[in-house]
Amino acid sequence: MNVDEERSRSLWMDLPSVEAPRLARDLSTDVLVIGAGIAGLSTAYELALRGRQVTVVDRGQPARGMSARTSAHLASEIDDYYRKLFGVRGEAAARAWFESQSAAIDRIEQVCRDEGIDCDFARVDGYLVPASESDVPGLREELAHSRLAGFTGAEWQERGPDPWSRLPAIRYPRQARFHPLRYLYGLLAALGSRGVEVYGDTAVDELEERDGTVVARTTDGRNITARAVVVATNSPFHLRIPIHTKQAPYRTYVIAAQIPKGAVTDALVWDTVEPGYHYVRIQPGADHDVLIVGGEDHKTGADSHPSDHLDQLERWARAMYPAMGTVTHRWSGQVLEPSDYVPFIGRSPQHELVWLVTGDSGEGLTTGVVASLILGEQVTGGEHRWGELYEPSRKMLHGLREYLAENADAARHWAAHLGGGEIDSVEELPAGHGAIARIDGTTVAAYRTPGGDLKLHAAACTHAGCVVRWNGFEQCWDCPCHGSQFSTDGEVLQGPAHRSLEPFVPETTSVRGRASEREHRPSP
Repeated sequence: MNVDEERSRSLWMDLPSVEAPRLARDLSTDVLVIGAGIAGLSTAYELALRGRQVTVVDRGQPARGMSARTSAHLASEIDDYYRKLFGVRGEAAARAWFESQSAAIDRIEQVCRDEGIDCDFARVDGYLVPASESDVPGLREELAHSRLAGFTGAEWQERGPDPWSRLPAIRYPRQARFHPLRYLYGLLAALGSRGVEVYGDTAVDELEERDGTVVARTTDGRNITARAVVVATNSPFHLRIPIHTKQAPYRTYVIAAQIPKGAVTDALVWDTVEPGYHYVRIQPGADHDVLIVGGEDHKTGADSHPSDHLDQLERWARAMYPAMGTVTHRWSGQVLEPSDYVPFIGRSPQHELVWLVTGDSGEGLTTGVVASLILGEQVTGGEHRWGELYEPSRKMLHGLREYLAENADAARHWAAHLGGGEIDSVEELPAGHGAIARIDGTTVAAYRTPGGDLKLHAAACTHAGCVVRWNGFEQCWDCPCHGSQFSTDGEVLQGPAHRSLEPFVPETTSVRGRASEREHRPSP
């Protein structure tokens, strides 16, 4: 079970899933890759090309996690802006960022050619457009820093693409877009032809380094022994504190709508609205194009009405694109924002034989491929010139203000155990809704099913103890501290938590009411 169990479905998820069997035996392998999204599958591919025996496992089915909830922009522009990256990490880091992200797009294009993957990959321009006249000076500054970072092809245009033609824009050439699941399913086929075994519905909950190997234990008792392990699970499950204090989870929202062919320029567009900038692209179709609009980001767990963000996104899109037709898909995803804007790729803190990738910062598709290029070298005993930029053990001296702010926020959510509930009584909880309640002195995550039954769990996230929050749009529980997600049955949908929420049985008969007393089933 993974975030494929969330209520919303992305445009890409209209494709049937590629089913992988559950691991039903112990096994040994050269490299175990945990996580079958773009980071995990790309890393497995690069290692297989180097002759390594590779095994991939995922708690759900392959390519059905956050990689399926993207808007699928492939950009070497940075959504936190080059001028900010210069400020916190310097010119060398900015140049390494541009080089690595550009190389990731090139690598996807090359893999499509080498493996014959038909995924609508196309090179397109990217445009950074000002939300208002007051943002134009900052845009000029961003162009200067983009060029200093090595993006010499970036250019100033006095008129942006429609509907931003009344203001200037920065044009970034040789960006790209594709259909992410078609690409990942093509990658799965390529892995199969190279002898890589991929297992789904196989969750790992423990790693132990022992005598020059790593033993990975699954939740149903299987052991996988490997010479090296790559944790590519979006958020690393095997660390309680390191990394998680350096990044914060945010929700982002996307809609897809029909639009007449040719009505919108085939390009990537990003505006400068803060917070929660808008990002736009199209997906070509036979009879019509599909307009894909995202934005309205906010800290995970910070908003009890996430559907409002989708409504606002649609209102904005219709005002900007009057030709927009019926909205066919509405979905959300989660991104992890590092305090210094740069993801974490490399050897895992406190480990010798474990590597990780996390902190996508909203650019998970290119970052996942960057990870495969770095880890393909590092796991096989080499070094990579981008390793220093993405080093997981780096000190967060430059993003100190953001680091302190995010960790103060996490402390506040942990302290929520000491407060009251969101509702006075579970009796007032409507069908199909969840809320935090205080029952018998315990902070409880309460959900009432459409049939009227109550499902009660301890509200403490099993990763670090923060109080979870109800996500009414996705119908799940979100941890606002480090981004874990749980189903209404308490099962883990996304880490870093790897244990289900504890079931709660109230002492008070009147509160118990119709509370479900079914046996709690651990996450597969």
